[in-house]
Amino acid sequence: MVNQILYLCLFSLSISNSLFVLANSETYIVHMDLSTMPKSFSSHHTWFTATLNSITPTTTTATTSTSSKLVYSYTNAIHGFTATLSPSELEIIKNSRGYLSSIKDSPVQLDTTHSTQFLGLNSNSGAWPVAGYGKDVIIGLVDTGVWPESGSFDDNGMGAVPTRWKGECEAGVQFNSSLCNKKLIGARYFNKGILSNLPNSTLSMNSARDTDGHGTHTSSTAAGRYVKHASYFGYGTGTAVGVAPNARIAMYKAVWEEGVFVSDILAAIDQAIVDGVDVLSLSLGADGVPLHQDPIAIATFAALEKGIFVSASAGNHGPYLRSLHNGTPWVLTVAASTIDREFTGMLTLGNGVSVTGFGLYPGDSSSNPAPMVFIGACEKKMEANKLERKIVVCLDNNDTLSQQFFMVESLNVLGAIFITNSTDLERYMQTSYPVLLLDLHSGKIVTDYIQKLNKGEAKASMRFHGTRLGTKPAPRVSSYSSRGPSYTCPVVLKPDLTAPGSLILAAWPDSILAVAIGKEHEQLFSKFNLLSGTSMSCPHASGVGALLKATHPEWSPSAIRSAMMTTSDILDNTFKPIQDIADDVNPATPLAMGSGHVSPNKALNPGLVYDVKPEDYVNLLCGLNFTKVQIQTITRSSTFNCSNPTLDINYPSFIAYFNGNDTKSTAKVVRVFKRTVTYVGDGSSTFTAKLTAISGLNVSVSPEKLSFRLKNEKQSYKLRIEGPNRLNDEVVYGFLSWIESKGKIVVRSPIVATSLTSKVDTF
Repeated sequence: MVNQILYLCLFSLSISNSLFVLANSETYIVHMDLSTMPKSFSSHHTWFTATLNSITPTTTTATTSTSSKLVYSYTNAIHGFTATLSPSELEIIKNSRGYLSSIKDSPVQLDTTHSTQFLGLNSNSGAWPVAGYGKDVIIGLVDTGVWPESGSFDDNGMGAVPTRWKGECEAGVQFNSSLCNKKLIGARYFNKGILSNLPNSTLSMNSARDTDGHGTHTSSTAAGRYVKHASYFGYGTGTAVGVAPNARIAMYKAVWEEGVFVSDILAAIDQAIVDGVDVLSLSLGADGVPLHQDPIAIATFAALEKGIFVSASAGNHGPYLRSLHNGTPWVLTVAASTIDREFTGMLTLGNGVSVTGFGLYPGDSSSNPAPMVFIGACEKKMEANKLERKIVVCLDNNDTLSQQFFMVESLNVLGAIFITNSTDLERYMQTSYPVLLLDLHSGKIVTDYIQKLNKGEAKASMRFHGTRLGTKPAPRVSSYSSRGPSYTCPVVLKPDLTAPGSLILAAWPDSILAVAIGKEHEQLFSKFNLLSGTSMSCPHASGVGALLKATHPEWSPSAIRSAMMTTSDILDNTFKPIQDIADDVNPATPLAMGSGHVSPNKALNPGLVYDVKPEDYVNLLCGLNFTKVQIQTITRSSTFNCSNPTLDINYPSFIAYFNGNDTKSTAKVVRVFKRTVTYVGDGSSTFTAKLTAISGLNVSVSPEKLSFRLKNEKQSYKLRIEGPNRLNDEVVYGFLSWIESKGKIVVRSPIVATSLTSKVDTF
């Protein structure tokens, strides 16, 4: 009996220790040096397992076996694994052979008819016919999954899947392999990371099926097929089509409604590299993480080495400077901007006069005349019983639109009119009750009408579902779009460019996910939805990358990025500088729009490209004073050397820091950049430099002419910027343009000078 009690006590103690270990365990991503793997192991996977087996029996019990600790073993994205470890177990791993570094698994943030026309894509000339509409280029998206039944993924008329494709269609809940086709050629899902971090969670849809909508929207934006009569409740009616409609789509679901963790993102990218994608579209990212601790940055370096073009969203934390979360120098960082389309409604007054405003109310198109009352500033509590079933008119004269909107939303009004001079109205347009946003001119017509009548006599009716195309000015940089410089690599100007991101119409899971709420809280469903964000601009750029990949399969990822950047537009459709909505519609700086708005047709023939090799990025990491272990973590190689450190890589843009502490110093500071361009045109050609003046700086380029005789010939030049020890302005900018002798090609690069501080020593 005593022995039984002793055994039970020891068993209980063992269980308690195990539960303590589990309770204190967290999920870590561990980077390993493969060059140190003992030859006795047949693969790195068995070595990683053995490393976990090295954890002493006092911490590893039947309750916490090695197999349950291992979450992922990676092959390409990083050299290492993800495992669930207690603090003491992590210390043991740190002392294991080949250990380089580790980081705690962490959450990731998600950053969507007419946009292709706005980009200038058409069937008669330019990128679409030349690139075969992106024929056979494979775009991989790491996202929330896909709704395969959408017409955007129809494969009618498409040829056989490229034989180089190694991916598969993975079966799961409400998703079988037959749902893939010649368009949607792959669908996988990755959930071990989220289940490791949130062991008590239950995944609502454990498959590649999309129950969020984000992945369906982004994938159809990048490469959706033609779908006629697409609309959002009558708004934006037309034929929906992605940027590269003949490209193939592979979905890697690693973003779940219940959460998203970098370990799953890593596994998805790892698999995408193995499967053979050509383009990787990432509408997600992490904030403020150094490059060597950012698994997404590390994984995309591996993709770069495999020749995969990576497009990533800039983030939605604008308009603040330094709000980027994808400032990685080896990916294309995409900001968001508007297109030349507006959604409208009409208010018809009792005297027959009509005014048009902005609105996206999805309910009934029109209403009968109803009483209308002018409140003024609707920012204070109002008597709901006196306003019920009336149209209220509010005046935003104090920049309190947000507060007024909230106050009226809680009332049972028939509709609301907000009069405002704000240009940043997008967030107020999609409403569950009738709302129109009027400018001051139209608003005065309404208030004059009300004030001329006796109280209670004013009436009006509202009608919705209007769409205006060709609106000006467009594009304009959206206020939410994150701005540079990059915290992770401030010496490389980010973002790279901007693309359509505001109120983009694309495919949606129509039968399970409501897109709006109508009257009486009715859920409304649609096959297409309007979304905004850099999540939406990113797949536009991914699609353009696919078009260029199809046209120039020999180009490197950096050459594709260069072609897109140097041919971007800096003027809107009124031929004036692109405006920044968040900056009182002043001209957007390159910290907001990068090199400009992407122009697919011009990118086909950029004249010159700035190529960057993987070893150039290594030299940059050396120049940033990264340690050997940190560089090896990113490059997954120990054979590099830092004999040529630099903070100036061959990038198609320039950023210089004039941020000295001595504001009284009259000494001049000089920043010099060296660039090498590769001629990608036919025959011989000469390019002449043209510089725009930059306030407070002397800028010069040498030589001022570059002559080329043969395709792929290289020429170098230097850009010299002389300025004060510290700039008076936070940001000044200009452009360097290389103009081809016939005047048909302009190779433009933005130049930014700033007094902002940098975390690294600048040159």
